[in-house]
Parts: sequence; structure tokens; C-alpha cells
Amino acid sequence: MRFGVIGTNWITDEFIQAGLTVEGFSLQAVYSRTSERAQEFAEKYQAPFVYTDIKEMASSGTIDALYIASPNCFHAEQAILCMDMGLHVLCEKPFASNAAEVEGMLAAAKRNDVLLMEAVKSTLVPNFSAVRDHLPKLGTIRRYIASNCQYSSRYDAYRQGQIMRAFDPAYSNGALLDIGIYCLYPAIVLFGKPEQVKAEGVLLQSGVDGEGSMLLKYENMDAVISFSKITTSYQPAEIQGEDATMVIDKINHLTRIEIRYRDGGIEDVTRPQTPKTMHYEIREFIRLAEAGLRESETNSHTASRWTMEVMDEARRQIGVVYPADLPR
Repeated sequence: MRFGVIGTNWITDEFIQAGLTVEGFSLQAVYSRTSERAQEFAEKYQAPFVYTDIKEMASSGTIDALYIASPNCFHAEQAILCMDMGLHVLCEKPFASNAAEVEGMLAAAKRNDVLLMEAVKSTLVPNFSAVRDHLPKLGTIRRYIASNCQYSSRYDAYRQGQIMRAFDPAYSNGALLDIGIYCLYPAIVLFGKPEQVKAEGVLLQSGVDGEGSMLLKYENMDAVISFSKITTSYQPAEIQGEDATMVIDKINHLTRIEIRYRDGGIEDVTRPQTPKTMHYEIREFIRLAEAGLRESETNSHTASRWTMEVMDEARRQIGVVYPADLPR
């Protein structure tokens, strides 16, 4: 599959390096706003084509699919443009700025009969499969707890008065959409859409959430989620059942999975996986495209829709409003 990439940042580096380990992956084109940056990135990975116009790249015939890793606020517009050109799209999380944009993306995928998948890598690694496969051992599940709190390297600049993209609502950023999604998305995949959402958070002066918490209510269980870009947490994630508790070292990486039984027994159910974890999302995307399928069973359109709907409600309660939310 011939890929083009939109975005020339560290996550695109990780994507390409992982892609080079996947059979069938070929990097053909790089887009950047400046030709110098596009050329520099293309030379680094021997990509033959560079573009500074997305529409030109999408209509060039040089690629089959686009990986989008631009700022969050551009995801929907760029994805729809590329799908309207008949290209498959693998779009970084969060899928878009809000649920309305997600619906526009899903409609574009349907009318153009192309593959669209959200690039949440953690739900496609072997250890997430281990989580799903071993859930019955926990008995009736009563609680899911996940924390993803990482002090941002850009927060020091923010504290000195410099508002970078990471803390600028114009780019649809903030703790929830940037890293809280790593806690929320697996909950949606495993347990579905919650019946009720309660959210609290710290609203920074720039207008984005620096940190926050969510309580999700399900019929017979709840989920407790915390996220932050202004503090750091070292807590593992847990799925608590009446018979046992599953302990996940890091909800965004899943490198060690244990089941701890009430009698004191511990079962290690960790599976081998490459540290280049984007390998699995790329492999899934190529597999789906080659099979003529239009969405992933795990990173499904429904999972993306429900995740964004929950985040919209959480942002409403915290008070985070993006320019993308406003009438145009």
C-alpha cells in the first residue's frame, strides 16, 4: 500500500519507522506546509514525492492512503478532502475536534466507499487482545480505572507566558483529547457507551483543560478516568471483577498484564509485542484495505463516534470550547 503522510513531527517519525516493519507498507509522499521541511523529511525516508498542497497530493495518483498527523483541528477537513479523492485514511487520535466533525468524516467514508480508521494504537496491540480474551476470568466486572497523566514538556513555556499549540484551543488541544483518550477509548471498546458522564477538570487561562477526571456510569459497573498534561501519575490501570482484578501497567502502552485472584494467586497473561507498537495499527489498516473492508472491528466507526460524544459532554461540563465548536 502506497502511503502519503500529512505532518512531519515526532509521531510521523514513529509511524514511518513502524511502517517499515510491516509487509506491504510503502512510503511514497510527504506533505508539509513548507517545501524545505517536506523535502527534508522525504529524504530521511527515501520518499519519492513531496507536496505543499494536500489536494495536489491526494489527486496525484502516487498514493493509495493517507496517514494524518496534523494538529487536531485539521483532521476532519483533511480527511474528508482525501476521502473525496478516493483515498483510504488512517487518522491520528483524536479523530476530530468534536462529534459533528466525526459524523462528517464517517459520511465521507461511506459515500466514497473507502477505509477510515482512527489511529489509536493501544487497542490493536497483542496485549489488548490479552485483556479482552481474559476478561471472563474476572467474573462480573464492576469497575474500570485508568489514568494517563504526563507533565507536558511544553507546560514550562506556558507557565512563562508562551502559549504553544499544546495549550491553544484554536488547535483543539487539551489534556482530554490529547491523552485522556488513551483511557477512554479502551473503555468504549470493551464496555460500550456509558449511560452517564460526569466530568471535572482544571480549565487553564488559555481555554484548554490542563487536567481532569471522568466518572462513567454503566448499568452494572462504573469507570473512573483521570488525565493530565500538568501533573504526572505512575498508577497502573485496573479492571476489577468480583472474582479477580486485572492490572495493566500502562493503559497507553500495555506492556504487562496480570490477573490477581482473591485467593492471592497471580497470573501473568502478557503477550510478546514489538516496542514499535504502531506496527499493529498499520498492519490492521493494510489488512482491512486488502480485504476490501471499510472499518476495523476494534477501532470501529462506532467506537470513534461514541468516544467523541463522551469527550464532547466532558468538555461541556469542564467548560472547554474550541473554535471548531462554534457555528460557521
